[in-house]
Amino acid sequence: MISRRTLLASAAGLPGLSFAALPAAGERRFVFVVLRGGMDGLSAAPVPGDPAFADARGPLANLGAPALPLQGPFALHPLLPGLHAMYGRGELAVVHATGLPYKERSHFDAQNVLESGGTRPYELPTGWIGRALAAAGAPRAVALETAVPLVLRGAGTVDTWAPSALPDPSADLVARLQAMYANDAPLAQALERARGLRSEPGMPADGMAGGARGRGAVVELARRAADFLQRGTQVAVLELGGWDSHANQAAPQGALSNNLRTLDATLAALREGLQPNGAWAKTVVLVATEFGREVAINGTQGTDHGSGGVAFVLGGAVAGGRVLADWPGLAKKDRFEGRDLRITTDLRAVQRTILSDHLGIARAALDASVLPGSAALPTLDLLRA
Repeated sequence: MISRRTLLASAAGLPGLSFAALPAAGERRFVFVVLRGGMDGLSAAPVPGDPAFADARGPLANLGAPALPLQGPFALHPLLPGLHAMYGRGELAVVHATGLPYKERSHFDAQNVLESGGTRPYELPTGWIGRALAAAGAPRAVALETAVPLVLRGAGTVDTWAPSALPDPSADLVARLQAMYANDAPLAQALERARGLRSEPGMPADGMAGGARGRGAVVELARRAADFLQRGTQVAVLELGGWDSHANQAAPQGALSNNLRTLDATLAALREGLQPNGAWAKTVVLVATEFGREVAINGTQGTDHGSGGVAFVLGGAVAGGRVLADWPGLAKKDRFEGRDLRITTDLRAVQRTILSDHLGIARAALDASVLPGSAALPTLDLLRA
């Protein structure tokens, strides 16, 4: 097994790492991708080199194709080739055996903790990104949803964008609204933001290229997020649902397989959209879920709610090509409650590192209001120097 300490100690010798000066804080971009439903981290990032892996996972150890190798005992699911290519380019760090302080296995409560940044459900009414943006002077953020999610609440300027079946307003209507709002600064500013968020000319009215649904719809949201970030928005949040995998988890065309394909395509679209003008080099993307799954297969050929899982940190600003994991092992004696992958890296340590080292949020603010109760967590070696 490879410990986090060993991996971090070897980072300086990895190829592809650059040590150019960091971009100014206002030029940096951050995307938070929420995977709702509890992604099985041992499917997305299996650990075939763990001696207990095959027996512990049973039929789920067969991924339908060879796993894509990572550092040491770790791998990626074969349906994540785009992510694997980013790993090879030094743009992806895999944080394994990670999770939240909450371990009671409720989707709603765990998602509240994931978004609020607290340690218990419903103890905080705002979100950790929202509070961070407020501490930084409220740079612009956008949620690729119909409403502002909890994670962004508490910030100053947060816009939302979601595809609409309605046609764009006529130029005459926009002109009339501008005249009406001319003497009302807040309404005038809101109208200008809305004009900036409307569909580009030639985009179908439903916002989806060619009227696509499913994977194409989510990929289009990623392209829109990249467009907003290219035009001055600093933070974007989008989500992918449907990761609950209680039954038939290994089906080649099942929900988990299709979600992994969608995730891979979504992250590739983000990268492609942020490549022009060097924006990708200034970007960090955090992909996280509310909890992992139990290690063993259940009676319906799926997995039940667990605790430890995996998070992905990617982007041009990431010191990637590594797995960060203080690996606990998969033998039953090593599992949390005999059931779950044990959490050895608090996900809030990942969040703290991105906020402080990438977005420049003062650590005093992180300790006091942004991620209260996290002051003792370590800073991880996630970003390029």
